[in-house]
Order: sequence, then C-alpha cells, then structure tokens
Amino acid sequence: MFTDRYTLNAFNTSIKQEIIYPNRGDILDRNGKLLVSNSYSYEIDVVPSKIIDDSGVFINDFDRSKFSKMVGISTNQFDSIISKITTAKDYKKLSPYPFLKNISREDFARMQEQLYLYPAFSIIKRPERKYMVGTAGNILGYINEANPSYIKTDSNYYQPGDLVGISGVEKSYEKDLRGEKGVKNWIVDRTMNVVGPYKNGDYDHPVKSGKTVNLTIDYRLQELAEQMLKNKRGAIVAIDPNNGEILALASAPTINPNDFLQSKSRNALINDSISKPTFDRALQGTYPPGSTFKVVTALAGLQMGTMTEQTTYVCKHGFRYGRMHIGCHCGMYYTPQGLEHAIGKSCNNFFSEAYRDIVRKDPNDYSVGMNEWAAIMNSFGLGKFMGTDLPVGSKGLIPTADFYNDRFGEGVWNPYRIIFNGMGQGDINTTPLQMANYTAAIANKGFFYTPHIVHQIDGKPLTDSTYMVKKKTLVDPSHFDIILRGMRNVYTMGTARSFETSTFTQLGKTGTSQNSHGQDHSLFILIAPADKPKIAIAAIVENGSWGTTWAGPMASLVAELYITDTIKRPALVDRMKNGNLQGEYNRQWIDYLKRKGLYIEPIKKDSTKLKNESKQIIKRY
Repeated sequence: MFTDRYTLNAFNTSIKQEIIYPNRGDILDRNGKLLVSNSYSYEIDVVPSKIIDDSGVFINDFDRSKFSKMVGISTNQFDSIISKITTAKDYKKLSPYPFLKNISREDFARMQEQLYLYPAFSIIKRPERKYMVGTAGNILGYINEANPSYIKTDSNYYQPGDLVGISGVEKSYEKDLRGEKGVKNWIVDRTMNVVGPYKNGDYDHPVKSGKTVNLTIDYRLQELAEQMLKNKRGAIVAIDPNNGEILALASAPTINPNDFLQSKSRNALINDSISKPTFDRALQGTYPPGSTFKVVTALAGLQMGTMTEQTTYVCKHGFRYGRMHIGCHCGMYYTPQGLEHAIGKSCNNFFSEAYRDIVRKDPNDYSVGMNEWAAIMNSFGLGKFMGTDLPVGSKGLIPTADFYNDRFGEGVWNPYRIIFNGMGQGDINTTPLQMANYTAAIANKGFFYTPHIVHQIDGKPLTDSTYMVKKKTLVDPSHFDIILRGMRNVYTMGTARSFETSTFTQLGKTGTSQNSHGQDHSLFILIAPADKPKIAIAAIVENGSWGTTWAGPMASLVAELYITDTIKRPALVDRMKNGNLQGEYNRQWIDYLKRKGLYIEPIKKDSTKLKNESKQIIKRY
C-alpha cells in the first residue's frame, strides 16, 4: 500500500511508502504440534485523496464506472464503499483504507495487469490465519479487523484494515504474534510509476515475522477432553502442579477455530445466547464447587485450630439443627467419624460441623473466624482474579463477614444461616481453573504457581516472575498429608471406586453441585500419580448429576492419557464421548421460556388425520 510522505516538485516526482505485512507467528502445542499457521489473502486498498478532492467530488480523470467494471462491482457498490470510508470516525484522506477484500488469486492476477492505470489503488497481500486443528477454539481465539478504538491503542503501528487478536492467545500475545511491518520507500513519477528506491533504501525497514509461540497445552489431552464434552456443557482443566502450566483447557460447547474465519459462522458463535460457546466456561464460568470444596474446608479448620487430625463428628443421617436437615449418604451413622473416612465417603455432616466450628472460632464475634477462613481461601487463589496470561477470567466469590453484614445486618447472621458454605454450596462460587489450581496446591502441600498457557516464545522459556515464583497458601504443609490420604480413600472405599485403575494411583474428590434450574452439576478434582503428582484436574459437566457420572471418569481418562501415553479403558471413553445431555438443556430452555411467558406450544397434527393421510399416500403408490 502507498501513502504520501513527501513531494519533490523540482523533479516532478513523489516519495511513496510501501508497507509489507509480516507473517503472523505460528502457534504450537507443548510437543511441537502445529495448531495455527498462515495462508494469504489479497485485497485492494485505496488512498481517498487520489480520487476525491477536499469537497468530496471525484477527480476529473478518474473513471469510476470503468474501475468498478474492472474489479467486478457496480458503481453503486463503489459509491457505498467510498462513502463508508470517508464518513468513518477519524477519517484521514492520506491514509490507505481497505476497499475490496478476499480477492481470488485469478482476479488478483487479472487486476494487477490493469491497476497501474489507477494510482490511488494498490493490491495488498495479507497473511491470514490457517487453523491446522478443529478444536481448542476457546484457547487459540481469532483475529479480526482492528476497530478505531483499538487502532488508537497503538496508532504508530495499526492502520485501518489491520488484523489483530480479538480473543484467546491471539489477543493475549498479540504483540509477540503480530511481527513488525516492513517499509520500502520509492520514488515515483506523476503516473505513479516507480523511478527507483529513495536514498538507496537507507530509510527502509525490513519486515519481521511474528514470533512462534509454544503453548503449555498438550493437544492430545485437549482433544480428548473436548471429545468427551461433546453434546454437553462444562469444562475440563488440567494443570501441571510442578510449574503451573495448563495442560488442557476445554470449554463446552466446544469451538472449531475454523468457524472464526468466515463472518457468518463467527457471528453465529458470538450471537448464540442459548448455549454460549464463546463464553469460556473454564475461565469465566462460576459454579458452586460442591463436595470438591470439602478438602479446603478441612484444611482451613486444621490451620485455624478449630479441628485436629483426631477430630470426629457423629453423622445422624446428615447435619441437623432445629428444623434444618442436610441429608447424607456416607453410611457411617451415629458413630464418631474421622477426617480421612469423611473425605472418602463425602460426609455432609462432618464438613458442615467443621465449618460451623470455623465460623464460631470466636463465639463472641463470628467475623473473626469468618474473615480468617476467607483469607485462607484467598491464599488458594479463590475469590480473586488469578493473574493468568489469558484474556478473560472471573474471580468467583468467597464471602466475608462484611458480605453477610451487608446481606443480613451486623450481628444478625450466624454459622447456621451460612452452613452450606462448608460443603461448597451456599455463596461459594469458583471457576474450573480455580478448582484445578487449589487441587494443584493440595498436590504441592501448600503452594502453587500462577496458571499460564504459554510455554515458550521463539524457543525461549517464559521468564516473567508472575509465573515462576511459588505462591504459598496460609495452610502449613504439615496439614496436607491427611487430606491426601482421604482423597486416596475416595478411590479405595469411597465415591470413585467405579473408575479406579491399577495403571496409576489416583487421588480425588467427587462433587455434586445443586442447581435450581435443573439437574445437579457433576464435578470432580483429581491428582495423579499419588507419589509424585504430575497432573491436577478439575472437571465439571453442567446438569450431569453425580460427580461419578461424568466429571470423575473424564478426569481419570485425561490423567491416564497424560501419565501413560495411552488409554486402556476404551469402553469408558466411548461412554463419555457418546453421552448426550442436550435433552436436559432443551428442557431447561423451555422451562425458562415458560417462566417468561414466551413459550408457544408446537402445533401437533391430529393422529387420526395423520393415519388417514398415510393411507391415502399408500393408495397412491
């Protein structure tokens, strides 16, 4: 593309600049699998000052009818395009603007032969994204034309028509991926023919391709997770607890990144307000973590001294206080029960009583225990933004004493009004990424690394201390062993016995999160292997019922593939992949429409009439 910079009246020549667009950097997974690369598209750009004067009138020697015919559009289309350009906010007559995009190679060759007759126009070769995979759209993101507000963020680099990262890694690492534009300065005559380079090219700048970005993602895990989440909604997040690298970040409904390439399919994704595929459930979705949260409830109690490893509670078929009754299926009733067994059997009473004792640590001031508990939760990365290198996220909710003072009034609330928090219900909300992160912190016995998605840039590891320095929780390392033993019990004598395997040793915790709009959510957290953890996983399947129904097996299979490089439970994989919860989601949508008074019953034909019509059809044939 060309823009005026100087006019050399003495020689009746001008200096023009040609901008050369760089290849955008490739994106690969941790093992070197190519995920995103480049292809090329052609477009015609225009410098408006070369065809219209300051009053908006076309310059006399420009034949727009002939030009329109040459590029294959009508004069009305031509006028419409020029009008949009010249009436745009921050319009600059000397700047180049995209005029016609997505020109085929054949048209490019034909137009190139005639375009010298129209010096206001030039053909630009732009790199565009080429996705090598059909999954991981939520991670990779997409690029699109920069809007005026984006251009203002770096007006020295961006111009109208430039493509920029809009979501995902494309957005987070835009400056690394975009490269540097090249510039060539030419001397041209009155007819825009090149006379030669300006100053022997001393003021030219070479084009520099974008940097290659290696993600922390293991594409095998990502692909498996997305396949298992097909026809479901939810998320699976896997982290390497040894460094905070995200191994899988699946959100469902899943996105094929190739659907971002065409505006029609891209807009369909963005505007889908029912299943919301562009809402990254792994990063933005907030859910009550259910019984997976019981392990951090216990850690808080141990740290605060409101319980010890020897503490027992007696389950009376659940937790009871006055008329309140929280049911339980632990199977150990009216007998003192310890922490290890309570984790394995997921005893609701044990963790309700443990949370009650946390809040009433100071019987005269519940805010003391409440705020100490909240601070411990915050130290696990809960209730606050995590500071990842991803463009979106949610901080979830960990309530404090002030939260309940505002809701109920100071001195009005008590532990029993908020008792469900101890079981990961009530007012607790976490993202799947946060769940995976507190699981990693448990695997590490009290510390974690901030989760991140990029492993290397141009072959160089990340050096940002944000991701390299340990974040220590407020829980002493000595309190974690009993928690880990309890999580092993989940497989040996508890709720996850059905998908135990002899291939590797798993630690886990099931969760079932109540949902007022339909079937409960299925949740699970997992650490594997037990002796030297390599992976921490959190899985949630919306409206999937028990944690052992969907989330647990999915997490186990992801861990198996990562640790053993294969899967020896094909029947379980098939059951996960073939599961379909669309019926439940459709029912919820209909219920929602009914509540809003928007539902219209489908018209059903009379069955007798249908039979008669069928008979007539049979007679005809």
